[in-house]
Amino acid sequence: MGTQISPENPRAAHRRKTIAARRIGEGNHCACGEDRPEALIAGSNPLVCAECDRRREYRTTRDDHHIAGAANNPITIAIRVNDHRAVLSTAQYSWPPKTLQNPDGSPLLSAGAHIRGYADVMLYLMKEFLLWIARMLELLDTILEQKMGRKWWRSTKLKSFEPRP
Repeated sequence: MGTQISPENPRAAHRRKTIAARRIGEGNHCACGEDRPEALIAGSNPLVCAECDRRREYRTTRDDHHIAGAANNPITIAIRVNDHRAVLSTAQYSWPPKTLQNPDGSPLLSAGAHIRGYADVMLYLMKEFLLWIARMLELLDTILEQKMGRKWWRSTKLKSFEPRP
């Protein structure tokens, strides 16, 4: 499962990603391990991500993300600054510019922005809040199979959850 909706203009998205990577250099990362170019601060020495930079300056490590874009709705949600920069803002850059900027206040473009913003945030939340649980359960199943044998659940109360063919 991808973590972002396919961009409207894949060439432009690739160009933005290439420029961001070139700006910070190949294979560089913050001391915390952050390596997404959009989250790293170009020209910092040593190279630091936005979150570590803010933490060092005793500032908030959260950004207010305009779900539908600021031109379409003032509602925001608090997001970790690195994820705001590297995931959600990057996703919005892939929207049609007219939708994100909505210079004339079109209600149809605003509606489109709301749908796009909701989809972007839901994909982000699925990745951050749910997929790690799936990976953990799959690993636990492997461990239990090694310790208790195949079909280990049949001798437990989990038998009632066995899928029905």
